[in-house]
Amino acid sequence: MVNTSIDWVKMSDSAIVAQMGNFVKKNRLQQNVTQAKLAEISGLNRWTISKLENGESVTLASLIQVLRALDLLYVLNQFEVVDEISPLEYAKLKKKEKKRARNKSSKETDKEDLGW
Repeated sequence: MVNTSIDWVKMSDSAIVAQMGNFVKKNRLQQNVTQAKLAEISGLNRWTISKLENGESVTLASLIQVLRALDLLYVLNQFEVVDEISPLEYAKLKKKEKKRARNKSSKETDKEDLGW
């Protein structure tokens, strides 16, 4: 069985760019799309697609356009930021919650403006 996990930390920046280019190329070929067609769909030129697939740097905006054109934007899900509350903070918030409604005394009821 082939080890499919990649140790991104140990890779150089250029190796990561090359891996991303391979990912784009593999998915483009699986979808039976030429570089020229991908360039047309993404609004880029074929030279940019070729650079990306050959492991050369392209702009982040260009990468996003290519991912969108190939319907691969799901790979960006890892960048989602989810605010989480610690169990301790949650317990403090629950403690502060109002436990029940307070009955008003008859004096407070008399003082209320009835709007007449």
